[in-house]
Amino acid sequence: MNDNDVMVCRCSDVSLKELKDLIDDGYHTFEEIKRITRIGMGPCQGKTCGNIVLRELSKSTGKDINELRMQSNRPPVVGVKLSLIAKEAERDEL
Repeated sequence: MNDNDVMVCRCSDVSLKELKDLIDDGYHTFEEIKRITRIGMGPCQGKTCGNIVLRELSKSTGKDINELRMQSNRPPVVGVKLSLIAKEAERDEL
């Protein structure tokens, strides 16, 4: 199996080859890779792919995996009740 066939992030459809190419191009943080590929922004929020990205960064940069930072998860600023969304939708229909 080659690196094109190995999926690192199933949510954003990113292969191991794509990840390695980005690292070779000089992207050496999870945040940089996330901004380009959307790794860690899918439904799993990086629970599946996060450690794989850190492992590949560690291998390529020679840094210990514990020195590397995982992505920043940013929850919504303010929760919105579904009833408010429904009321707004009804108002727009009028």
